[in-house]
Amino acid sequence: MDQVKAVIFDMDGVLIDSEKFWKQAESEVFTSLGVNLLDEFTALTQSMTTKEVTRFWYERFPWSGLTLQTVEEQVVQRVMELIKTENCEMKGIKAFIESLHKSGLKIGLATNSPAIIIPVVLNKLGLDHYFDAVTSADDVPKGKPDPEIYLLTANKLRINPSECIVIEDSCSGIIAAKLALMKVAAFTNNKKNSLQQATDYAIHDFAHTDFYDLFPN
Repeated sequence: MDQVKAVIFDMDGVLIDSEKFWKQAESEVFTSLGVNLLDEFTALTQSMTTKEVTRFWYERFPWSGLTLQTVEEQVVQRVMELIKTENCEMKGIKAFIESLHKSGLKIGLATNSPAIIIPVVLNKLGLDHYFDAVTSADDVPKGKPDPEIYLLTANKLRINPSECIVIEDSCSGIIAAKLALMKVAAFTNNKKNSLQQATDYAIHDFAHTDFYDLFPN
């Protein structure tokens, strides 16, 4: 336990249950532009940044009249509206992060979402003052599974990557954290999946998890 000095959180699917918001926003915006959101492709876009998703659909169903940046912004704005108005907090997350803060651990955030969404989420949860460093897709050339987003966050925290533990809910995020040589805890949200098989630890829900119980004696 002495080797862990920082905890870095993913955002979507960890701090907030927002996957449904992204699906709704992308469906509304891209469908209005004539994009056919084929299931075989939507599975591929789940781990992409919003910029990558927008380009992905444009290359397959090119539209006219709106720039890629404008369309991306429309998706992001719709997601922010949903975050502000809908109940999306992961149960127990606030108390969990408060306990980490009290223990003296550094707390970071590394997300494939654009920077503009981060304060909306943290203000919604009342957690903005607990995070020592935040990193978004806007801060790195490539999003997850590239490890740079986690390496940059560790650098901001002034903590060695090997002394960080990442809490992730996606394969691409787990790969990114592993490539950054960090420990990883899979957040399953009480769902059966194979994520924890590729990680060091598992968190099934935050409300019934003591961070220190994750580690063997």
